[in-house]
Amino acid sequence: MDDNNRWRIYNMKILLVDGTVFGTKTGALLRQVEQYIKEFDSSLELEILYFSKLKHQILDGSPLNDDMKMMIQKFEEADGYIFATPIYQASIPGVLKNALDMLPPKALRYKPAAIVANGGTFQHHLVVENQFRPILDYFRCLVTPNYVYTHTSHFGENDQIIDQDIHERLRELARVFVQYCKMSESLTKEPIDKH
Repeated sequence: MDDNNRWRIYNMKILLVDGTVFGTKTGALLRQVEQYIKEFDSSLELEILYFSKLKHQILDGSPLNDDMKMMIQKFEEADGYIFATPIYQASIPGVLKNALDMLPPKALRYKPAAIVANGGTFQHHLVVENQFRPILDYFRCLVTPNYVYTHTSHFGENDQIIDQDIHERLRELARVFVQYCKMSESLTKEPIDKH
């Protein structure tokens, strides 16, 4: 066992969430982050959850289908998250917000989370900070201070990331996220204040 993993009792489960049913750039971002996380800690159990492969339903009080039950279970069982979201109409996709609305308020509490996003304009990076991060703060996630926003111009053919600065920022996001995982390991998920 290497020094990076000596403190761990079990392998943490990290859910990489591709929060859209359209497009493939967010999936490409997650696959790259997954590789960088493995460089820093190969013991983390990484799983990409592609929303495009799920049968989604609107949260309206109806009984949940099997895909939604499975999705909720994966969120609850995970020890940390990397969220990838496109920015549509200056907001996160409805399917991502709807999925988060299905989760119990304590499901993500004190678990590390990081955000990567993609949009068609450079100005949309503010959506991450002003809309998505507050949702994760509501869940009391341990959100890394560095998110990575990408633009269409950062990708080449087959959604390959061609911008070296983006690669460096994704690698740094992975490094910080792994440290947040270590920090969260010793943090009890039950609060003292019972809220």
